[in-house]
Amino acid sequence: MESPKLLRLTCSVKNYDWGCKGGGSQVAKLAALNCGNQIDPDLPYAEFWMGTHESGPSFVEQPKGEKGVSEDSPERVLSVAKALSIQAHPDKKLAEALHSARPDLYKDDNHKPEMALAITEYEALCGFISVEELKDVLRNVPEIVELVGTAETEQFLSLNEKDDGKAKSTLQSIFTQLISASKERVAEVVSKLKTRLESQSQVRGLTGKEQLVLRLEKQYPADIGVISAFFFNYVKLNPGEALYLGANEPHAYLSGECIECMATSDNVVRAGLTPKHRDVQTLCSMLTYKQGSPEILRGVPLNTYIKRYLPPFDEFEVDSCILPKETSTVFPAALGPSIFLFTVGKGKISIGSSAEGVPVNEGDVIFVPANIEISLTSETGLQVYRAGVSSRFFKPS
Repeated sequence: MESPKLLRLTCSVKNYDWGCKGGGSQVAKLAALNCGNQIDPDLPYAEFWMGTHESGPSFVEQPKGEKGVSEDSPERVLSVAKALSIQAHPDKKLAEALHSARPDLYKDDNHKPEMALAITEYEALCGFISVEELKDVLRNVPEIVELVGTAETEQFLSLNEKDDGKAKSTLQSIFTQLISASKERVAEVVSKLKTRLESQSQVRGLTGKEQLVLRLEKQYPADIGVISAFFFNYVKLNPGEALYLGANEPHAYLSGECIECMATSDNVVRAGLTPKHRDVQTLCSMLTYKQGSPEILRGVPLNTYIKRYLPPFDEFEVDSCILPKETSTVFPAALGPSIFLFTVGKGKISIGSSAEGVPVNEGDVIFVPANIEISLTSETGLQVYRAGVSSRFFKPS
């Protein structure tokens, strides 16, 4: 290795069935370039993992070809073709309780805040829609009323703007009844919903949410997640926009490709759009039931070419750099270690103002220790992402 401080990582790939297939997947392209993997056109490529997670650690090449695990925080690229489950991640206290009670399902005691930074247009469901939006849903989606009952529906419709506490408890009651409905009733009601929307599509344009619901029904027939999608904010991120997800907030990634960064944990509580284990009771009791649109991060410029995405968590931050052909820029020294992922182009990475550097290409992943200023020079246009420990973590409390 040209520099003892800049270390190339060989990373891991996950082939979950919701991934994009073959060469159409950014994950597949990065894996082929990073690891030398052949791309199977029939195989889904879902996640490209960078970090020390035991299920898919990255490795550092040593001078004699030996392997060592890198020490860094988890970063991934996701290529999503099919919706992921409706899920939430527990806070630290709940994670400890779940791990203690059910270590077979909840394999660690950590929380899992995360952020998705869109590479392409990226779709997600995130958090509950506002009170007024949900009232419109209850008035216009009779299948939901059929599952939750007229009394609960009328109670929510009668709320006024000052009933915040009551809105939260009523939403929890309605959502719990919906998500807990029997498989037989769900199958019947989802079928009715599909038939009604397909019929109405002949005489009017369907809303974006209605079109999404029909798409989800094709992916997960007779699943309660199809109809519960009406309860959540339908978010479409443009490239360069990011969505962060705190503890106990419902969400589901739907389609597109993103950079995902998170705390190290496998704790996921699922309740819909999945063949995996569903822990409905835990999910319904843990959610915050906050209503309203989620915050979208667009990055804060560090200089002409670099933007920083800083969610309200101590665990991580992400920088995005788009560097035109034959241009240079500097990443300021970070107080913790970082991973640099090169997704487009080729150039050179070096420490500080050193003339010597390491050549980098699309698919390269470089580990950088703390307190090192990094210079990048592009040969062609470069697109680079840096993930590291949040600068908030190092500020005195």
